Amino acid sequence: MATDFSRNTVSKNIISQAVPLILAQIVQILYNVVDRVYIGHLPGSDGLALTGIGLAFPVTTLVMAFTQLLGAGGTPLFSMARGAGEDEQAGKIMGNAFSMLLRCSLLLLVFCYIFRRPILFLFGASEASYVYADAYLKIYLLGTSFSMVSAGMNGYINAQGFPGTGMFTTIIGAVLNLILDPLFIFVFHMGVSGAALATVISQMISALWVVRFLTGSKAVLHIKREFLRIDWKLTGQIASLGLSGFIMQSTNCLVSILCNTTLRDFGGDLYVGIMTVINSIREVMTLPVHGFTSGSQPVLGYDYGAGKPGRVREGIRFVTVTAIVYTLLAWIAVIVSPRFLLSVFTNNKEMLNAGEHALNLYFMGFCFMAFQFCGQCTFVALGRSKQAVFFSLLRKAVIVAPLTVLLPRLGLGVDGVFLAEPISNVIGGSSCFIAMYLQVYRKL
Repeated sequence: MATDFSRNTVSKNIISQAVPLILAQIVQILYNVVDRVYIGHLPGSDGLALTGIGLAFPVTTLVMAFTQLLGAGGTPLFSMARGAGEDEQAGKIMGNAFSMLLRCSLLLLVFCYIFRRPILFLFGASEASYVYADAYLKIYLLGTSFSMVSAGMNGYINAQGFPGTGMFTTIIGAVLNLILDPLFIFVFHMGVSGAALATVISQMISALWVVRFLTGSKAVLHIKREFLRIDWKLTGQIASLGLSGFIMQSTNCLVSILCNTTLRDFGGDLYVGIMTVINSIREVMTLPVHGFTSGSQPVLGYDYGAGKPGRVREGIRFVTVTAIVYTLLAWIAVIVSPRFLLSVFTNNKEMLNAGEHALNLYFMGFCFMAFQFCGQCTFVALGRSKQAVFFSLLRKAVIVAPLTVLLPRLGLGVDGVFLAEPISNVIGGSSCFIAMYLQVYRKL
């Protein structure tokens, strides 16, 4: 049953949206990192197989960046159109996003597949690690369209008030991936290629689930043929809001490349593998709070479109407090048990010994990420694309990327790479939240 955002308290509406999303994100954790868990314990790879997957990570991040640009960018517009009672406009937004996701995915597939060797070496591969990275990437790329449709269009299910259905999009793919990964990797002895194939099949089933729901009778608004023709003006509006997520993901891609190449130069393949593990732990830690803030966006957007500023302020307060509490607890978990968290992904003793120190450096001040998430989600939910874009650029492109290159060369070595993230969390997160408070919250 769809949630009626005009009724109940704001916090209850946010929880009703966020809880299924958080559960989906927990399952998504398994979806995203289960490949790395299995590959990290692959006999005889000496950590190089895990390093190979880490080298492919910037490409998968780039795919997600375009998904944010053309898929997630339309959901705030969709929510506001629904809140204003403009269902036909909402249908056009959804249909336009679907068409653009399909076209973009095919272009990305062709380009990345043809140029995957120079891309991987640009991203920090060595001759030893390239073998594993190429085996994974050339199969993973075949699922680009499935990945972009399932992730990009699932937001339109949530925005219609069906968070439980949206949750199953992730659950279906994650459970299937959990089953297929050990089968392909260990039973069929396919190694990293098996991990990639399991992911592609899982993404395909998830995409079919999303399309089936959005074209079926249960959805409030459907993907209709007459709305699939691309409206470039509408695409521009979608992209302007999706630009924040696009920049966030594409700058993540840039930072991943800089991290891999710098770590390769200062620490070798071992530290590239350690960063792969740390990125996996970061995904585990950030996805729940990301799910919570994402769940708040349709509610904030609906109330804003309906002209209820008091409810929007109430929602912002609730999201902020919850996010701060969660990120503090996550930081404590890292401080208390760094070796345990690392051991989930690898049994390589060199990685475990060197990784403990690196993990603690990377997660210092993790609670400041809450301010970034809250400020960013509020800007996006209320259609403030310029602010959202600016603060996405500030944290990653202006702070993290230069520090990743400079700090190791100023005498900090590999530690400098891991310190760049907490510095950006403090400066970027605080700046984003203060700007949101002054420019949005106080004026509502």
